[in-house]
Amino acid sequence: MIEFFHQLFDLQNFGTFINTYENYIYVILFLVIFVETGLVIMPFLPGDSLLFTAGLFAASGHLSIALLLSLLVFAAILGDNVNYWIGRKIGLNVFNWKIRGRQLVKPIYLEKTEAFFEKNGVKAIIMARFVPFVRTFTPFAAGIGKMNYRKFFLFDVIGGFLWIFGLTLAGYFLGGIDWIKENIEKVCLGIIFISLLPMIISFLKSKFTKKDV
Repeated sequence: MIEFFHQLFDLQNFGTFINTYENYIYVILFLVIFVETGLVIMPFLPGDSLLFTAGLFAASGHLSIALLLSLLVFAAILGDNVNYWIGRKIGLNVFNWKIRGRQLVKPIYLEKTEAFFEKNGVKAIIMARFVPFVRTFTPFAAGIGKMNYRKFFLFDVIGGFLWIFGLTLAGYFLGGIDWIKENIEKVCLGIIFISLLPMIISFLKSKFTKKDV
């Protein structure tokens, strides 16, 4: 199992992973996106870089871009909706869940998500798709806050389409550039950095604001 995840997240050798699992790769990618967005205890999966890499390999004919987009959009929307209802039905009790005495979910992630919500309002549901960790906790926080489900679902669908189509098609259309194909890992690290940039800026702002006070 450890070797499986090592192969999946070793984006430099993603082509070998595709050849090994063939059509099952679609199921695997579906599950990764669903778990990252749907289970509040799994916020660390590399959704952004995985989408870009999948799009890049679709451009070279290893994957069907149409099937990839449709499956992953469904996975992203389904995951968020499961997460919303976990928050709505289970709520803050999730923070009492432990394995070997360690909390499965850290309250600090919810605090950051609530701050993100407070700053950006309902549009946070769309924006959060592009921010690691925050995208996992946003539907959960919306559920806890008992946000109107129709409103949540509308913005969630929009965000799901923008996230999946944006990053997957970016990989698809940039996949023909030799430098990108030869430096997949660097490109993916760049994507992760850009995704984390809003959180880094927010953190630095809060630090400097405290110093000024």
